Amino acid sequence: MKKTWIIIIIALFTLGACQKNPSNEKRVEEVSAASNADIIRNPDSADGAQDTANVAKMTFEETTFDFGEAKEGEVVTHIYKFKNTGKVPLLISDARSTCGCTVPEWSKEPIAPGQSSEISVKFNTAGKIEKQQKPVTITANTYPSETKVYLTGFVNAQVSQ
Repeated sequence: MKKTWIIIIIALFTLGACQKNPSNEKRVEEVSAASNADIIRNPDSADGAQDTANVAKMTFEETTFDFGEAKEGEVVTHIYKFKNTGKVPLLISDARSTCGCTVPEWSKEPIAPGQSSEISVKFNTAGKIEKQQKPVTITANTYPSETKVYLTGFVNAQVSQ
């Protein structure tokens, strides 16, 4: 008899927990309406088709900058200019390099179709000598989602006296 009551109580508790709560649904709608979902678009669909025409697109003036030669310890800065040649606002979610010596900075605001923006990259040459090639990987609502730009050059070792 005790087992029967325990099973009934567990069943009622489980059924009660699964009922819809209208206030939770309203909060989900509010969060969805306030998000960037309108500008972030996934070109992949469940059926395997890819829509690459209706996405943001970054078109750079240059994807590789050769700074020539620099002395070890100098900080090399370059600005990569680009234009959103896509059909929806461009939103950069991340930009990173392979090490802490190369630091990108970018606008966190959406870039409208047809508008231009830039990514500033600073490369600290301290402890880096000879030929250098530093990639910066940019993640955005583009297809493909990652784009790379490169900073290259030669760092001359500092002469000790």
